[in-house]
Amino acid sequence: MRLVLPKGSLEAATFELFDAADLTVKRSSQVDYRASIADPRVAEVRILRPQEIPTYVAEGLFDIGITGRDWVEETGSVVQSLGALNYSKATNDPVRIVVAVANDSAIQKVQDLPQGVRVTTEYPRLTAKFFAERGIKADVRLSYGASEAKIPDIADCVVDLTETGRA
Repeated sequence: MRLVLPKGSLEAATFELFDAADLTVKRSSQVDYRASIADPRVAEVRILRPQEIPTYVAEGLFDIGITGRDWVEETGSVVQSLGALNYSKATNDPVRIVVAVANDSAIQKVQDLPQGVRVTTEYPRLTAKFFAERGIKADVRLSYGASEAKIPDIADCVVDLTETGRA
C-alpha cells in the first residue's frame, strides 16, 4: 500500500493517530517528505500538503491518503472516502467552512452581502459555487492563508475553516 499523509497543521495529530494504532511513522528529519511504517502492508509513505492529496490519490499515485473533505471537494477529485476522522489541529471536533465578516459589520447573514462582494478564500471553487447557488455575484479571490487579515480593506468577507467558531 502506498500512503500519503498531510504535512502542516494536521501532521502531528495524524502521526499520533497512527502511533495509537501501533503504526508509528518514522522519518529521518522533520523536513523529510518520505517516511516509513514498519508494517509489511505499507510499501511507501509520503508526507505532502493536504491540498494535493486528493488529486494524487485520484490519479493512482497513492492508494490511501488522509486529507480534509474540504480539499476533496475543492479539487473535484473523484475518490472514495473510507470514513471521517474527527480531529483537527486544535480540537477533536470536525471543522466547518464559514463565511465571516468584520466584527463591526452590519452584515448578519449571507443574503445581506451585496452583489459584487469581494471574497477572499483558500477555496475558490467551493466559494464560487456557494455564492452562485444563492444568486450572489461574488468577486472570489484566492488567498494563500491569513485570509481574515484581508478584511475589510482588501475583501468584504472571507470563506475559511473554523475549528472553534472564534477568530
